[in-house]
Amino acid sequence: MTAVRQLSRSTVWTLQGKVPFDFAAHHPQGITRGHDHRLYVSTAEIVEATRPYDRPVDGYDRTPGRGVGHVFVTDSEGAALGHVTVGEDTVYHPGGIDFDGESLWVPTAEYRPDSRSIVYRVDPDTLAVTEAFRFDDHIGGIVRDRETGLLHAVTWGSRRLLTFTTEGRLVHRVDNKSHFVDYQTCVTAGGGHMVCTGIAEYPLAGTGVFSLGGIAVVDTESGRIEHEAPVTTLSPAGRVVTYNAVHLEIDGSTLRMFAAPDDGEAAGGSHLLTLETPLA
Repeated sequence: MTAVRQLSRSTVWTLQGKVPFDFAAHHPQGITRGHDHRLYVSTAEIVEATRPYDRPVDGYDRTPGRGVGHVFVTDSEGAALGHVTVGEDTVYHPGGIDFDGESLWVPTAEYRPDSRSIVYRVDPDTLAVTEAFRFDDHIGGIVRDRETGLLHAVTWGSRRLLTFTTEGRLVHRVDNKSHFVDYQTCVTAGGGHMVCTGIAEYPLAGTGVFSLGGIAVVDTESGRIEHEAPVTTLSPAGRVVTYNAVHLEIDGSTLRMFAAPDDGEAAGGSHLLTLETPLA
């Protein structure tokens, strides 16, 4: 958290590595670090895209689409080290994930707002999948606070911040006080805080969209953003690097980012980026 508070609009992220995944990464959503330097990547394979309704149907603004949720095991070289599927029926979209030292926490939801989710615990070694709980909203990312044991989550577009017990009892809910960036993934920062990354796309008159990336320190109790900084570094496909899956970690006086912003429907189509910025 202290490291992220040093970031500003003048922060420079230097690309240290770009390696292709040795598997079809589809639509990456979350990255976390596990044992033995292994990385876990959650992705959504879209079989049938959602389609907007002319008017809401049963409270939904679009069809559910069809797909398959995946969790891949890899390393800093993009190797294919393991794989498991998550989800059921129209619940196929994994979000931002977390490793608490024992289990991976993988929220998987319908690919539409105000929908429903299943939160899974995944054994990082055997990849055995266990359902933890279900919730009637789209959970787009989750982290476990190492101090309290509670789970902090964000909904579709990170408009709401939720806190759960590991059994799924909702203990706190608050609106996100920031409207600049929609958070895609988070890491726990202790003391009731998360560090979240994401993007927002703003339409430009007649010229497409402008994508704003960002990193923020979020107070989960109040929903207040205690510090935020933009990110403008682009991926090989021209996306802001915080567009999708991101994991942050500190190595001495360096803040390191692992990012997988680009989709890839075949092996080698998506890349794992390693970026660093020095800390004061």
